[in-house]
Amino acid sequence: MRTRRRIITFVIGAVALAVPARGQGTAPSALASQYVDERAGLGLDTAITRALEREPSLRAVRSDIEAARGLRRQAALRPNPTLTLERRDEPAGTDNLTGVGIQWPLDLFRRSGRVRTAERGLQATRFAVADRERLLAADVRMQYGVAAAAVRDVSVADELVAAAERQWEVLRARVEAGATPPLERDLLDVELRRLETDRLLAAGRADVAVVQLKRLLGMSPDEPLLLRETLETLVAAGTSESASASPVAIATRPDVREAEARVSLADARVDQARREGRVDVSLFGTYMRMDAGFPQQGVGATGVLERVRGQFNYVAGGAMVMLPLSDRNQGLVAAAQAERSGAEARREAAELTVRAEVAAAQARDAQARRALSVYAGGMRTLARQNLNVVRQTFDLGRATVFDVLTEQRRYLEIEQAYTTALREAWEARAALKRAVGETK
Repeated sequence: MRTRRRIITFVIGAVALAVPARGQGTAPSALASQYVDERAGLGLDTAITRALEREPSLRAVRSDIEAARGLRRQAALRPNPTLTLERRDEPAGTDNLTGVGIQWPLDLFRRSGRVRTAERGLQATRFAVADRERLLAADVRMQYGVAAAAVRDVSVADELVAAAERQWEVLRARVEAGATPPLERDLLDVELRRLETDRLLAAGRADVAVVQLKRLLGMSPDEPLLLRETLETLVAAGTSESASASPVAIATRPDVREAEARVSLADARVDQARREGRVDVSLFGTYMRMDAGFPQQGVGATGVLERVRGQFNYVAGGAMVMLPLSDRNQGLVAAAQAERSGAEARREAAELTVRAEVAAAQARDAQARRALSVYAGGMRTLARQNLNVVRQTFDLGRATVFDVLTEQRRYLEIEQAYTTALREAWEARAALKRAVGETK
């Protein structure tokens, strides 16, 4: 009987070993294949380009540039002249007066101040849009990595479920042959169900991550989207790239330049308020035609008595001077100066924030790379070899199902920790690129 069981065990083990194990380096299968296409999928660079072209909120922000251009055009225009028409009639009489007048403000000292303010506002708006593009590119880069990490979790879960299914089939055959007690089969069945549940939950997280990526790309949730790059390829490509954190790169970050433009804009508003508090002149001219008479009669040119009546034409011109005696825009000047002080403080705060972000991102990136190098030293390979040895020993009947479950869970923990390390390395490099102002 013992010899028979050994023969059965040997045959089952040979069949089990003939089934190829699913390697980590192979293409994603099962549920993971629904998210990745290494040929026709969407790459990271293409995703960033699409987001910059299609994302609705960015297109809305870009309309602010056109609005600022309109304000710049309006500021360069001269004030329009004012035309007045007047008609006066004598009640129950024949006297009347008709007048036409025009008034033209010279807009002294004011136009250049308005134009300068509008130009500085347009410049600040452009930098604000550029900063929004920087943040959107960083969000897409970060979310692409989150989606790739979620897909990797699904891929690991697929691998473990496939291996557990194969082991369960081997164990079921052993139980039917009477070589193994049913308890071990039932234990492995419970573990298989747990792994399937974890895989479904991982797929749900991947679905959520992909939908959030679609939102950043300006896509509808029901549009198809497949990733072209895996988390490993993203991290490998990010390691080969360098994010420059020189003072020049920091100073050219859009939000810093926007803060500097806001200071210039505040200076222009102070100058504009002072200019509008100066003297101003408006030219005017009028023409009046008056038809008037008296009730008395006199001898006309023909010697006939007629009413005394005459028509008179008047032309007048002059200038109106606005004298800034009490109102010289003191309040507007003080308000503009206060805004200038606030803009200067915000510029200093922006520079401090940028330096802090760069320093923190550099430290995070360096530590994440060190942590990732630990896994690159062969820990994952050794863990996988240990799991394969335990599985083969189990297939040969020299290990219990508890040994397989323990080693399998240890392997799963290592793979999950490796995914966390990969995601941290990717997010750290993405944060560094965001800090230095890179959009690609």
